[in-house]
Amino acid sequence: MTTVTVDTNALASGFVGDPHVSPPATILDAWRQRLFTLALSEHILTELSRTFTLPYFRRRLSTAEAEVNVLLLRQRARIVPLTVTVAGVATHPEDDLVIATAVSASADYLVTGDRPLVTRVPTYEGVRLLSPREFLTLLAELR
Repeated sequence: MTTVTVDTNALASGFVGDPHVSPPATILDAWRQRLFTLALSEHILTELSRTFTLPYFRRRLSTAEAEVNVLLLRQRARIVPLTVTVAGVATHPEDDLVIATAVSASADYLVTGDRPLVTRVPTYEGVRLLSPREFLTLLAELR
């Protein structure tokens, strides 16, 4: 089965988006249907919990809903330890940890809304970086 790491912003957007219009929400829906394995790290889960406290997300998710979403990921996603170090690949050090998650998980794909990163680094250590929309197109082809 295809293994995918999804960055924090795409995950957070997926939990508040409409799966009929929002690529991140459609990706989460496909994961719930078990169309791929989602590989995350403690770093991504911690960052997601922190993201859910931002005003934009607090207006769209209650604290309980945010906690349930993180719990769902903890229970159903594959949580991997960071076994590799990535430094200086992304423009922000925290994004290097997301890339490290994908590489540590031997993921096939890293889905990120960071368009400059996808353009600058289309593949890293065997992991293909794709935008949410690009991943959905690929997922449709794989079916």
